[in-house]
Amino acid sequence: MRGFAGSCRFVFNQALMLQKENYEAGRKFISYVEMAKQLTAWRNGSDTLWLKDAPTHPLQHALKDLERAYKNFFAKRAGFPRFRKKGRSDSFRYPDPKQFRIDQANSRIFLPKLGWLRYRNSRHALGTAKNVTVSQSCGKWFVSIQTEREVGQTVPQATGVVGIDMGIARFATLSDGTFYTPLNSFSRHEVRLRKAQRAMSRKAKFGKNWKKARARVQRIHARIGNARRDYLHKTTTTISQNHAMVCVEDLQVRNMSRSAAGSTERPGRNVRAKSGLNRAILDQGWCEFRRQLDYKLAWSGGFLIAVPPQNTSRTCPSCNHVSRNNRQTQSRFACMSCGYDNHADVVGAINVLERGQRLLACGETVQSGRSVKQEPAEATQVQTA
Repeated sequence: MRGFAGSCRFVFNQALMLQKENYEAGRKFISYVEMAKQLTAWRNGSDTLWLKDAPTHPLQHALKDLERAYKNFFAKRAGFPRFRKKGRSDSFRYPDPKQFRIDQANSRIFLPKLGWLRYRNSRHALGTAKNVTVSQSCGKWFVSIQTEREVGQTVPQATGVVGIDMGIARFATLSDGTFYTPLNSFSRHEVRLRKAQRAMSRKAKFGKNWKKARARVQRIHARIGNARRDYLHKTTTTISQNHAMVCVEDLQVRNMSRSAAGSTERPGRNVRAKSGLNRAILDQGWCEFRRQLDYKLAWSGGFLIAVPPQNTSRTCPSCNHVSRNNRQTQSRFACMSCGYDNHADVVGAINVLERGQRLLACGETVQSGRSVKQEPAEATQVQTA
């Protein structure tokens, strides 16, 4: 499997180099059909006969991946295609369902030139199998089966609505008062990761001991990511199953986690504290939380609304008085006008829900953190985040 992934990587890089040389010579873009002829020449070449050891369809699909990457670049959906490196996202795909067979009852799959392989089945694959992707991560191989099936319009079982305030001390606080404590997956393994990285830095680069140390670092990173994803999946599943409408803040995480170091001429202030805050923000996985909520609510027939986050924790939900003095501490909210008192995160979640209801009732939508009014005829259509 490493050999197959390496062959696909070689074909992708050779095709990309050929496209670059063709562009520098002033010629037109080479189409997939012409590039497939080059693949046949490479497979029959004396220097690259080892390409015949890999199945043909995954090699052809590597050329389609490059063509799609160029199309995304021309459409300004992605950057310019880059050369693939060994050990990074090693994978290969069988695009034709006639090439493989799946025996889910016995947890095994048949792949060309690999035969029958047993796998640990995470869940039952529904629908008609369309393609299979085999990928490697941290020394383990995974098989992803893409299927196609018709899904009818889902009617939500739950009828509740809720607003969510994201934070660090509390990962997610709901407008009904419940909250989820943060997992802090990175901070739990930070000391262990630091020791592994320090040990790796002492090894001779690309030596055997260096590769072993790098594998240990990769396993720690994989453990951090797996724990975070598991926590997010469990949390978002619970919220999406119990609510038909969820309102969240349209947070710009990239701006919130931007470095405060500044430049040599204009150095930043409180750089160490800001660095710790950035690390804590990125450790929560707010963007992934919102992404999972979006599609899981769509599965259950609900929808997600993103609202502007400005002053959600400074606005009194009772009298609408806005003041930075209303939030006296990290957790305590006390209105300076009417005396309303509650937890600051709960107040933020209540305000998020109230803004989401206004967006729904008035037919507004959120674009880049700004509230935009729609026509009255489209007042019942809400653009999900």
